[in-house]
Amino acid sequence: MGLIMKFATSYEETIFNEAIYFAAVRRVGGIKTRAEFKAFDEAKEYGTSFGDNRTMVYAVNELGCGAHICNA
Repeated sequence: MGLIMKFATSYEETIFNEAIYFAAVRRVGGIKTRAEFKAFDEAKEYGTSFGDNRTMVYAVNELGCGAHICNA
C-alpha cells in the first residue's frame, strides 16, 4: 500500500505532480549542501539517513519552480 501525500497548499501539490527532480537541502554549521534525485522517495531516504530531520526536500518542475514538500 502506497503512502498518501498530504499537501499544505495546492501550489505544493501542483509542483510535486510536475516535478522533474527532487532536491534535498541541508544547512548544518553554516554549510549548505544540496543533492538532486529523480524520485521523491530517494530524496527523502537521503535526508532520513542523517537522523536529525534537518533535510528539507523540495520538488522542482521544468520551469525551475520549487516547493518545500517535507523535512526528512
